[in-house]
Amino acid sequence: MTLSGIHVPLITPFAEDGEIAFESLEDLAHAVLDDGASGLVALGTTAEVATLAEEERRAVIEICGRVCRERGATLTVGAGSADTRSTAEALRALKGEADAALVTVPAFVRPSEAGVLAHFTALSEQTPVPLVVYNIPYRTGQSVGAATLRRLGELPMVAGVKHAVGGVDLDTVALLADPPADFAVLAGDDPFLSALLALGAAGGILASAHLRTGEFAELFQAWRAGEVEHARALGHRLSLMSAAMFAEPNPTVLKGVLHAQGRIPTAAVRLPLVPASQASIEAALRTL
Repeated sequence: MTLSGIHVPLITPFAEDGEIAFESLEDLAHAVLDDGASGLVALGTTAEVATLAEEERRAVIEICGRVCRERGATLTVGAGSADTRSTAEALRALKGEADAALVTVPAFVRPSEAGVLAHFTALSEQTPVPLVVYNIPYRTGQSVGAATLRRLGELPMVAGVKHAVGGVDLDTVALLADPPADFAVLAGDDPFLSALLALGAAGGILASAHLRTGEFAELFQAWRAGEVEHARALGHRLSLMSAAMFAEPNPTVLKGVLHAQGRIPTAAVRLPLVPASQASIEAALRTL
């Protein structure tokens, strides 16, 4: 499959009683697609997936899948763990439920790059859906260089990478200068979206695109069309907004903003996260 454009990793809104606010989740899904998102990501980090029970995860996939089918949009589902065998089992469960799976580079165990390659090679032989490698070394403790990412991109069931290395480093430049065929490099650090699009990224998976979704889609189209001055100015504005959304752990500020806008019933998060400070929420609202 080919991945491009803006994909929104949906939050999990909670009601006053602490349960998932499913109606608000569905409304958010429709709203970002209405505003130009190419797809949704369910059960990503932004969804507080580690705090969701198995039945809650299944319900989230069902809602997001139904919305994407209705709208002709791409659904990517976060799946797996640091264990190859259990990750393969999770992927097999996505058959018929998702268009792609977002699979993080094994965290905490810190395998070598050869181990990362072996992990995804094994998964590519067993998965029923295309894989998007989630390269986020500041969470996993594992750095994956451009050469290894290219080898991952050559695997038959690997469709792309969510690239979130905390900046634009030499490996990022090298990868985008010569990516494998049909391998989508998607920006995963919101403030650096414009920079990666300028270098040739295929799009982004961006929590802050819950907000100003249409402008994120406009930025993607502007770089694609070569409208450099417009893209640069718009990219700077969106980068500043995105940075404000990450002033405290994701998605706490984002939820505070969405609640202030009346789009979700509470700003609640589940422990070990705690709600964002009012100062951070107000600062983020000012950037809007």
